Amino acid sequence: MPDQVIGFIGLGQMGGRMAARLIEAGYRLVVCDRSEAAVAALVACGASRAATPMEVADRADLVLASLPTPDVVHRVGLGEDGVLRGQRARTFVDLSTTGPRVAVQLADAFAEQGRVAIDCPVSGGPAGAEKGTLAIMLSGPRESCEALEPLLRHLGKPFYCGGKPGSAQVMKLCNNLLSVAALAVSAEALVMGVKAGLDPRLMCEVISAGSGRNSAVQDKIPRAVLPRTFDFGFPAGLSLKDVRLCLDEAEALGVPMVVGSAVRQMMGVTRAAFGAEADMTTIVKVVEQWAGVEVKG
Repeated sequence: MPDQVIGFIGLGQMGGRMAARLIEAGYRLVVCDRSEAAVAALVACGASRAATPMEVADRADLVLASLPTPDVVHRVGLGEDGVLRGQRARTFVDLSTTGPRVAVQLADAFAEQGRVAIDCPVSGGPAGAEKGTLAIMLSGPRESCEALEPLLRHLGKPFYCGGKPGSAQVMKLCNNLLSVAALAVSAEALVMGVKAGLDPRLMCEVISAGSGRNSAVQDKIPRAVLPRTFDFGFPAGLSLKDVRLCLDEAEALGVPMVVGSAVRQMMGVTRAAFGAEADMTTIVKVVEQWAGVEVKG
């Protein structure tokens, strides 16, 4: 219900946009982030600020978090001033990509206190967060997940992945591996075409109309590579983190990932060459440098 007080922790590229949409939908938000500028932007839209995750959970009915790494999620959820220490919020919803192991730890710790932790990663990038068109994956108690749907529909389309903690995280890792793999192999194909004399914009149009279509040639490359802006909005360091989490989980399950390992290497080279904060689409620059051409519109 919009009269709920919603806590929101983590106001980065994704979190800030999602929080703004909830304010626009009429929810009262209590927000927390290490960036004062990010907090101030939401306060200007009507949110109130909190100093710690525990304070957020003391003042909100439920808490959402959008955070960069599993360690940060663990600390925010279970640390000394974490959400679990707060007295009011009974539900913690993790919108981050953490992998299933952290999701299980959170679910177990919250369950011990009669509370619920739901893993709820999202996909669709900053553009999807801004437009409210994210794919939202949930796993946890069905009743709790269904109760969240009215709120989550302001952010995108929810998909229930099952009652087992961590199931939504596995779904998200599979999705992100495919996203990065499509970008990596599309970079190689576009560079090859350009070196052979093809127009890269035409290549994207033809591939998008044919059997090779994928999210890279339909969205990422036309939007961030051809204009040479490299500003899709997702850092190479976090992209590499997601691929590593996927491969770690695959190894634990006994699933070989030969292609996935190559994708991890390519994103690792990208981070090493351009830095962890460089946009994930700079993976194209790696192939360009090796081939001696540029993919530009």
